[in-house]
Formats: sequence, structure tokens, C-alpha cells
Amino acid sequence: MASDMNDYFNKKKNSGGSGSNNNGGFNVPKPPKMDFNFGGGKAGIFYFIGGIILLLILAKPFVVITEGERGILATNGKYEAQAMLPGLHFIMPVIQKVYIVDTKVRIINYASRIDRASTTGQGIEIKPAITVLDKRGLPVSIELTIQYRLNAEYAAQTISNWGFSWEEKIINPVVRDVVRNVVGQYEAEALPTERNAIADKIEVGMRKSITSLENTPAELQSVQLREIVLPKKVKEQIERVQLAKQQVQQAEQEVQKAKQDALKRAAQAQGQANAVKIAAEGKAQAITIEADAKAKANKLISQSLTTKLLQLEQIQVQGKFNEALRVNKDAKIFLTPGGSTPNIWVDTKSAKNQASIH
Repeated sequence: MASDMNDYFNKKKNSGGSGSNNNGGFNVPKPPKMDFNFGGGKAGIFYFIGGIILLLILAKPFVVITEGERGILATNGKYEAQAMLPGLHFIMPVIQKVYIVDTKVRIINYASRIDRASTTGQGIEIKPAITVLDKRGLPVSIELTIQYRLNAEYAAQTISNWGFSWEEKIINPVVRDVVRNVVGQYEAEALPTERNAIADKIEVGMRKSITSLENTPAELQSVQLREIVLPKKVKEQIERVQLAKQQVQQAEQEVQKAKQDALKRAAQAQGQANAVKIAAEGKAQAITIEADAKAKANKLISQSLTTKLLQLEQIQVQGKFNEALRVNKDAKIFLTPGGSTPNIWVDTKSAKNQASIH
């Protein structure tokens, strides 16, 4: 029996010797072998690559920045000094994060009528018109359009100093402060006539205020003064003053027109008088010239008439009378006194001539 027991333990020892793991000679089952082949070598590679891609998508270790934007990189909550330019950038997930800021031109309209629906997604913001007091304390509403943009060079510093609501902390307060200071120098009645000067002062004041800030956080593109809304009483007063000025101007124009008409009539009368005077002078001068000419002619004639010349003229006339008597013996001849020429003869055969003689 003792030999049987020895044989039993010897068998146990021999059978467990190869599988013994220092556990008292007892067999310990081995864990099952894992197969990562997934049905083949190529399929396993594909699954591995797909897992990496999925991990990249979920972790997102990159960021794409487009034109008109800048990226503010924060590492463990601390902003980097230099903004990220447009393009593809890789980051470390969890540790780093990128904040995208817009550097395109933006617009703020300060208007009396606000239409929020028209500004959606256009980079345009509508705010109430700026109400300020004039020199006498009267309320005046100013409507403006401001065009500006974030200074891309110092975008990271601006976000670090002012936060993502930098527009409300920089642009809006500056606009209101400058408009208040400029408009407060004028009386409400003078604002419409000084519109251009006021617009220039507002733009100069805004540029000076913004550029004086550290790192010039914003770039001012333009400032447009669209409307100056005056109180109703002031508008009515201005309208009355303008109407009075128009009436005065109209009266002055009528006076000037009357003066011009009077001057015109006087000039016409003077012209007519001058014309009559010139005509009379011309006529008198013509008569004088004619008389002088006749006098000179008579003088020349009288100087040329001699006794012998008169006798010769009488002889010639007497010859003509003699010829006439030969033709008409009834003719009568009348000699001028002193026997000088001309002599007159009349045909007595004519009854009419005879009647005139008697």
C-alpha cells in the first residue's frame, strides 16, 4: 500500500512538473491569447489609421484662420504676444486654445430709428442717436456713422488689455465723449450752419483720443455726421429767422431792381436828350455851313460881277428878246430899273397873260 501511495505522488509530480509555476506543483490555467489581427494584416493597418484620424477630429489639434481675421493663441490661459496670421496652424489640444477675432472694417450707426433686422451678419451695429446739450443746455440729437477696424498688429495686446468687448470699452465711449465736448461749444441755432466745422472737429477729436491709447487698439476709417436733430421749438425759431431773412433778401432784391430800372430809364432819357442835342447841333451846323457857303458864293459872285460883264449879259438878253419879237410882235418887254438885267417879256397873245398884266 505504501508503494501505491508513492506511485501516486510520483505521477502527480511528473504530470505537474512541466506546468508548475511554483504554486505547489498545481497547474494554473493560462490567460487566452488576444488576436489583434482583425482578420488580416492590411485590415489592421486601416483600422489603426482610422482611429488616429478620429482622434485628430475629436481633439482638433489645428486651426484655420481666414483673411480678415487674426488668431489669439492662449497657452494654459495666457495669451501670446503675437497674433496668428491667416493660414493653417497646429496647436496642442487641451493645453492651447485659439480665439478668432475679426479685423475687417466694422460700422456703428448712431440713429434715431433703429432697425436691428437690417444689420444681421453684416458687421454693422445700430445704436441710439447721441443726445447731448448745446451751449445753453438744450438737448440735441446727433446721428453719426463710424467706420473702424481692430488694429491687426496689436490684436493680441488689445484683447489681453480690453477683452473681447473692446468696442464697447473704446469706440462707443470715445464717440459720446467727443460729440458731447464739440456740440457743447455751440448754440443749437448755429449747429446747422456750422455742420461742416462740427463734423471735422468730431473726427479730429476721435482720432486723437484713439491714437493716444496704448498700442492704438483700433484704426478709425471715417466719421460721417449724418443728421443734427434739433428740438421742435428751436427748429421753429430757425424757420422763422430764415423766413425773415428771405423776406429781407427779397426786399433788397426788389430795391436793387428798382434802382436798376431807374438808372436804366435815366440812361435812356439821357441818351435821347443827347441824341436830340446832337441832331440839333448837327442841323445848326449844317445850316451854318450852308449859309457860309452861300455867303462865300455870293461874295465870289459879287466880286466877279463887273460893269462890262453886266453890259455883255444885257446885250445877250436883248438879243434873245429881239428874236422873240420877230416871232411874236405882240410881246411886251419890261426892263428892270436902271437898265440892268434881267429883263422880263410877256406874250400878249395869251388872254391869261393879258389879264395878269392889267
